[in-house]
Amino acid sequence: MADRTVPEVPLDRTSPVPLYFQVATRLQQLIEDGELPVGSRLENEVELAERLGVSRPTMRRAIAYLVERGMLVRRRGIGTQIVHPKVRRPVELTSLYDDLAKDGQEPRTEVLLLEVRRAPDHVAEALGVPGGLDITWIERLRYSGGEPLAIMHNAVPLNLLPLTEDELATRGLYELLRAAGHVPRMASQTVGAKAATAAEARQLGDPRGAPMLTMVRTAWDEAGRAVEFGSHVYRASRYSFELTLSS
Repeated sequence: MADRTVPEVPLDRTSPVPLYFQVATRLQQLIEDGELPVGSRLENEVELAERLGVSRPTMRRAIAYLVERGMLVRRRGIGTQIVHPKVRRPVELTSLYDDLAKDGQEPRTEVLLLEVRRAPDHVAEALGVPGGLDITWIERLRYSGGEPLAIMHNAVPLNLLPLTEDELATRGLYELLRAAGHVPRMASQTVGAKAATAAEARQLGDPRGAPMLTMVRTAWDEAGRAVEFGSHVYRASRYSFELTLSS
């Protein structure tokens, strides 16, 4: 495995943005654009710092930042290796499938369960339907670039649209809802974190207790009718939510 030479990184030493962050941001862009391909290895930290004209602590901090974001990994006897860039998802009313496909992440879905069952109380409350009413329950494992990324549980009102395993394996749920005339227009969403259970770790290929991101969402159409309830678990090493804030 040969070391990968990092292209020149322009730095603005008069900027209030820390140098380590400028270096890390440029390296992240090179990884996401494929100029530093997955599986290749960065140059020696000392040589890289000298060539980019920064101190070794600055270089070390930039690399540590990207390790924390899941874009680099340090391996004993190998060095600093480029791994799959983390999926960064904007917090807006789109589906994971839509976002992955838009970013060229090659989404693939394994349908684990598709059945009609009585809605648990918390699902019925979220959907605004009577407790015990039948709903369509979906469990899926979503892949990105050939790696498992998320475990997805969804409930859809039974009379909203028919669903098949083939459709769910090849299309996103929101795409199917839109095609049936039930366009999600508004949602209530909660993002959290947890440790992976043994079952979740096994499905996602992470150690038991690994950090996971969670999202619980209820979406409504323009008529105010609930069209889906979702409870998802994501690998924190490969996934993050991205927010744009303004005042």
